[in-house]
Amino acid sequence: MAVKGTVRAGIIDVHAHWLPRELLSLPPGFPLGGMSDRDGELYLGDNSLFFPTTAMTDIEMVVADTLKVGLGARAVSAPPFAFPVFAPSEADDYVSAYNDQLATAVSSSDGTLVGLGLIRVDDVDAARREMTRLMAMEGIAGIAVPPLVQGHSYDDGVMRQVLAVAADAGLAVLVHPMQLPRPEWKNHYLVNLIGNPVETTTAVASMLLDGVMEELPELRICFVHGGGCAPSLLGRWQHGWRARPDVRQGSSRPPTNSFAHLYFDTITHDPEVLRLLTAQAAPDRILCGSDYPFDMAQPDPVRYLLDNGLDAVTLERNGRVFLGIESGG
Repeated sequence: MAVKGTVRAGIIDVHAHWLPRELLSLPPGFPLGGMSDRDGELYLGDNSLFFPTTAMTDIEMVVADTLKVGLGARAVSAPPFAFPVFAPSEADDYVSAYNDQLATAVSSSDGTLVGLGLIRVDDVDAARREMTRLMAMEGIAGIAVPPLVQGHSYDDGVMRQVLAVAADAGLAVLVHPMQLPRPEWKNHYLVNLIGNPVETTTAVASMLLDGVMEELPELRICFVHGGGCAPSLLGRWQHGWRARPDVRQGSSRPPTNSFAHLYFDTITHDPEVLRLLTAQAAPDRILCGSDYPFDMAQPDPVRYLLDNGLDAVTLERNGRVFLGIESGG
């Protein structure tokens, strides 16, 4: 699927967030309650997110920051708290409202923004209906989804079927963790500092070891935060695949082979980790990411990449291919 509408030339940030004020309530069932504005600062339940509400909700601020940091364009998606996973059958209205407002917002950005919409991942028919709507919307490139839902990932069941629908539709898929709580991560923001990369790593492993990319070679799927721990564990997975029949029973090719078909963003917070990622992943699968506007964002994503040896032309081309944007700005 090619994105409808013109997109500005330059490096494309595939990982940034936007949510309109009208939808700060979040989908039904979210355990911490909704998001809210308190004296100009955005809160999730009773917890401050440490940035202005307008950075998340004001599309003009998103555009201004995109231009300020030297990006050509940004792909914006909902923050992961807005994924409809806790009471999904009650979230259809929220999902459709977000996608309608997303399409309106990106189409008014003069080619600076593209959108990654919301879908349900519990019901393949509901997912297909919403993806069909997204395909007709100007400026929409794909979907953003969680890596894990109630102990399941994309290796089997409905979640795997959802990826098959996305591949058939030609929609890009951005996989973003949700900060799932665990008692050992209750302090020091470990639910993010450890939890986010672990969620992503689990999903990457499920994709590689259960043959998802073998089944869906046309799928364009990106794992954020540099793929979590996956680049540093790839050798271990490769050894296990060769050493144990239970590890390789779901896939006919070794993990390193399928790893080369996955996309990854560049939010690594460490040049050495970025170098490991670029050594393990295919050069045409590396995508600029920022995680705007969160506190864990890379504040100057273009400078970070250029200062560490990545090429602007390649990054722009990779972003356009992943998002289905035709060449030229």
